[in-house]
Amino acid sequence: MTDNKAVTGSVPRHVAIIMDGNNRWARKRFLPGVAGHKAGVDAVRAVIEVCAQDGVEVLTLFAFSSENWARPQAEVGALMELFLLALHREVRKLRDNDIRLSIIGERSRFSPKLQQAMADAEAYTAECRGLRLLVAANYGGQWDITQAARSLARDAAAGILDADAIEADDLAARLSTAGLPLPDLCIRTGGERRISNFVLWQMAYAELYFSDLFWPDFKHDAMREALADFARRQRRFGKTSEQVAAES
Repeated sequence: MTDNKAVTGSVPRHVAIIMDGNNRWARKRFLPGVAGHKAGVDAVRAVIEVCAQDGVEVLTLFAFSSENWARPQAEVGALMELFLLALHREVRKLRDNDIRLSIIGERSRFSPKLQQAMADAEAYTAECRGLRLLVAANYGGQWDITQAARSLARDAAAGILDADAIEADDLAARLSTAGLPLPDLCIRTGGERRISNFVLWQMAYAELYFSDLFWPDFKHDAMREALADFARRQRRFGKTSEQVAAES
């Protein structure tokens, strides 16, 4: 597990975003829900641009949770089409800007066509060395921890691992975000104040930032304000303010 240090006045290495409010944005405009999701693509582009410009190393976007399958079938179908279209349209821009795409989550429930598009997009940007963009699709934090625990349990049963010697870092190494810095900042738009089963293990020490803006309205200025708010915070990780000040 990557260590986090007490910092203030700095750029977060890893930003995780719950992109909420697309449907309510559309409803206010008497539009179908999918119109909000389409409008949200512009906010995705804006946030990526700001993160890449400001030196954020990893950006994780919660695109589709494992619970979202419970939404109306027509909406889910439209979201799958939009996801496929976005992969085809945006991947060249990502590579041109040296952004590497990875998709985390359980993929088997997606159509073979969409699964192939995911793999193709990841391969197309695999050599990029700039911003690391993670898109969480059919993802849940509890699922992530469960699949990591199962992986450890299999190795322990096979005698590869000593179950009593398993440490937190061993489980972290089996998560979808293995090898990446932990999220420093979690942003949620749409006015809600919860983390909704998103990278639960990884966000143990993340700073939380809630915006009342619906996701399609969360553009460049809003993202910069979230980063500025993070820079004003003192992260102590169990230490006192005096200790952190002395280390600065």
